[in-house]
Formats: sequence, C-alpha cells, structure tokens
Amino acid sequence: MSSDFEGYEQDFAVLTAEITGRIGKVPKLLGDEKKQMVANVEKQLEEARELLEQMELEVREIPAQSRGMYSSRMRSYKQEMGKLEADFKRSRIAYSDEVRNELLGDDGNSSENQRAHLLDNTERLERSSRRLEAGYQIAVETEQIGQEMLENLSQDREKIQRSRERLRETDANLGKSSRILTGMLRRIIQNRILIVILAIIIFFTILMAIYFSVKKH
Repeated sequence: MSSDFEGYEQDFAVLTAEITGRIGKVPKLLGDEKKQMVANVEKQLEEARELLEQMELEVREIPAQSRGMYSSRMRSYKQEMGKLEADFKRSRIAYSDEVRNELLGDDGNSSENQRAHLLDNTERLERSSRRLEAGYQIAVETEQIGQEMLENLSQDREKIQRSRERLRETDANLGKSSRILTGMLRRIIQNRILIVILAIIIFFTILMAIYFSVKKH
C-alpha cells in the first residue's frame, strides 16, 4: 500500500516541477505559443489534482496507527498544489491583460488598474480556498479520529465478549462442582445413618443375648 503512495508521490513531484517551469515561461511567450503553454499547464494541473485524489484514497486505506505520517505529507502536497494554482492564476491574469490590450488598445494605466483589481480578487479567492481547505482538513482529521474510536470500541467489545464467555464457563464449572459435592455429602449422610442403624441393631442384639443368658441361669 505505501509503495503505491510513494509511486504517486514521485509522479506528483515530476509533474509539479514541469508545471512550475511552464508557469514561469508563460509571461515570456507571445501569441499562439503562450496560448498553447496555458492550455498545457491547465491540463497538467488537472493531472496533478487527479494524482492528489489517488494519493488521498491510498492514505485512507493505510492502517490508522501508520496514517499520521502520510496525512502530514498530504497536507504539504495540497499546500504546494494551492501555490501552483495561485501562481498560474497570476500568470493567466497577466496573459489576459496583455491580450486585452492588444485587442482593445487599452493604455498602460487602465491595464495596471485592471491588473490590480484582478490580483485583489485573486487574493480573496485564495483566502476563501485556504479556508475551505482548512475546513476539509478538519473534516478528514475528524473522520480519522472517528475511525480510531470505532476500532477501539470494537476491540473493547471483543474483550467484553471473551470475558463473558469465560464467566459462563466458570459458572458452568461451579455448578457441576456444586452438584458433585452435594452428591458426595448426601452419600456421607446416608453412610452415617446406616452406621448408626447398624450400631443400634448390634447394641440391641448384645442386650438380648445378655438378657436371655441371664434368664437361663
């Protein structure tokens, strides 16, 4: 399981390095080359998102006791992905301003104002995205804690069931021992009664023998 995760990690590292390089090239290109580069970056960003989804699925399959390290790595990859998307947005804003100026003939001041406004909106979107990501991370961590609690409860339930079974076995053994002791006590009492009866019979026999012996004389 961890080997699959590490394989995705390597693919993600290679892909993000390529994206970073291409984002840096976007402002330096012109015309169709720039359009093609933007399209390529968008495609690679989508591939990176899919890799993150696969990595997250792998983390959910890892046992709870070993999941913490991988969850921490996932958080850093998501932060890196957010930074790439923010850089790409800035690059696209610059690219859009340039195309707009070429088509509409805007002057420099208007372009700068629009760029500042768009950058401000981008920052707001980034802040909202970070808040959403933080909320998502809290939900994931809550889910992990819930899973660990369920596993602990399951283990406790198994221990209680085993203890109950041992108690039933002990109770059954005690009942059997009690029946055996009761039978032995009954036989002892019966034997004592027989001994007393035999002693009485022997005593009366001796008395009768003495009586008849004295009577003959």
